[in-house]
Amino acid sequence: MKKGFSLIELLIVIVIVGVIYTLAVTNIQTLSEQKMTPSFSNLKEYLHSFLKEDTKTAKLLCLDDCSECGVYIDGAKQETIESFFDSSVEVYRYDFLLGAQSIEPEVYFNEEDVQERVCFSYEIGKNLIGDQVLIVYKNRAYDYTTYFTQTPVYDSISELIDAKEELSQKVSR
Repeated sequence: MKKGFSLIELLIVIVIVGVIYTLAVTNIQTLSEQKMTPSFSNLKEYLHSFLKEDTKTAKLLCLDDCSECGVYIDGAKQETIESFFDSSVEVYRYDFLLGAQSIEPEVYFNEEDVQERVCFSYEIGKNLIGDQVLIVYKNRAYDYTTYFTQTPVYDSISELIDAKEELSQKVSR
C-alpha cells in the first residue's frame, strides 16, 4: 500500500484553493471600492476615508442653504454631495465653564471671489482629530469632541450637555 496523494487529488485541491482565493479577493475588492454614505454619525470616518499618505486635511463645506456640500482635500474640491442635510443644522462649541456656545455662520470666498455664507463646515486631520463641535440636527445631537472613538449620538442637546457635565465632574474628582 503506497502512502501519499495521487496527482489528480493534488490538482483537485489546488483548483479548490484557487477558486476560494479568487472569491475572497473579489469580495475584498468590491468592499473596498464601495463608498460609504455620509451621515452625521459617521462623518469623521467618511472624511478620513479621503485622506491618503500625502494629504493632511479633509473638510466638508456646505454653503448657502446646505443643499450642496463639497469634500475638500487639502483645500482642493474632490467630491460634491447633494441633499446631505438642510439648513436647520445647529453647530455649537462646548466650554466646560460656559456650556454650549452657538457658532455663527462664516463667510466663504469661492474661486471667483464671490462671497457665500457657510451653512456648515467640518474639518478633520490625518490623526482623526477634527473640529471640536457639537451638532444638532433633526432632534439628534452629535458630539464631535471625542478623540479616536465613534461619534456619540444623543436624543437632545440637553442630554449631550448633561453627559459633558457628568464627565467634567468625574474628571475633577
